[in-house]
Amino acid sequence: MDFVHNIEHRKKALEKLLQCVIDHESEVIGALYKDFKKPGFESVITETSYIISDLKATISNLYRLTKPKKVRPALINFPSSDYIYSEPYGHVLIIAPWNYPFQLALCPLIAAVAAGNRVTLKPSELAPATSAILAKIISGSFDPYHVQVEEGGVEKSNELLAKRWDYIFFTGSVHVGKIVAQAAAGQLTPVTLELGGKSPCIVDKTANLPLAARRIVWGKFINAGQTCIAPDYILVHHSVKKQLTAYLKEEITRAYGSDVKASPDYARIISLKHWERLLSYIRPKHLAFGGSHDKEDLFIAPTLLDEPGLDSEVMQNEIFGPLLPLISYQGENDLRRIIGSYEKPLALYVFAESKSFQDFVIRNFSFGGGCINDTVIHLANKRLPFGGVGHSGMGAYHGQSSFDTFSHKKSITKKASWLDIKLRYAPYKDKLKKIRSLLRWL
Repeated sequence: MDFVHNIEHRKKALEKLLQCVIDHESEVIGALYKDFKKPGFESVITETSYIISDLKATISNLYRLTKPKKVRPALINFPSSDYIYSEPYGHVLIIAPWNYPFQLALCPLIAAVAAGNRVTLKPSELAPATSAILAKIISGSFDPYHVQVEEGGVEKSNELLAKRWDYIFFTGSVHVGKIVAQAAAGQLTPVTLELGGKSPCIVDKTANLPLAARRIVWGKFINAGQTCIAPDYILVHHSVKKQLTAYLKEEITRAYGSDVKASPDYARIISLKHWERLLSYIRPKHLAFGGSHDKEDLFIAPTLLDEPGLDSEVMQNEIFGPLLPLISYQGENDLRRIIGSYEKPLALYVFAESKSFQDFVIRNFSFGGGCINDTVIHLANKRLPFGGVGHSGMGAYHGQSSFDTFSHKKSITKKASWLDIKLRYAPYKDKLKKIRSLLRWL
């Protein structure tokens, strides 16, 4: 249906979605709490307000985003003018994860609609209350031909992946990302994969340790550590490790109190399967702080692990939970050895007042994105593309990058007819010297 590609229709649909999100914000917050006791404050700053802001920015910039971009023409084509047109791929599939089930479902959906695509959204079955409110909001905002929600578990995902799509956008684990990529490859379908990995947090001896501890605790334990860009482990200079550990303990207690389970500001683990996996990583000989847990409540307290072996399970797998290993290092060679033993991470963080050390880290390690002297916050700037590299993902989105992700860039040269230079046409006799001379100047 042509109305899907009409820019004014896209704008009106997004405006309707914005109003629907605002009208149902309290229900979304309630659903997130029902799914895994996500605190209302975290639901607002990481889910609903992010989407409201994204919608407002997209609606405001829609005509600019969709306008053909004029580029400098090639002199050899004189007289001509060149343009890049943004064309929708067609019908796209978005598979959303459970950890930020509202934001990570709607953020790519907004961009796909803005770019003129039809969308099928598959929310996570592990967050059923949020999935239900998503379906309600989508059905209240879009014609079902334009955007539809397909709820269900693994079987539904497999059923959808067996179909042919014009584009697939997936957020989730590396393991499932490989399955999605394999399914897409069979149809030569382009994909964006937002995955994860073991994101290191380096604390140099020049770091402001109290501030580093506060910002690490916030970035690691928001959403109970179930964040793809959370610091996965700390690499701390051996000379300041004892001090940093003490500050981390203080900041955890300051944030959540002495009885973390009673804190209204701490989420729960999404499922029993994930809870059991995380608990299996805790070894008493490495337990430095925390470790308390409750199976019935799917609760695991913020936990510090001291020097687990690099070959241990907790250091061989992405943690995706409230466990934070601390590994000491002596110098730059240790950093190269340890970080280099893993696949390229989605994020990397470094705390250091030394600019030369900051520059060393940025120059020597490949990662999706990150922060100097903070954690997680690079996600908030829509002018920064967000995405992984290598096993942590492919493709990027947010802001302009989101629109570009869901658009094919169609190149067009518009050639004038008032002049026709005949040098390029056959017969070529006596033209080679002239064309070589001309090409040297281009």
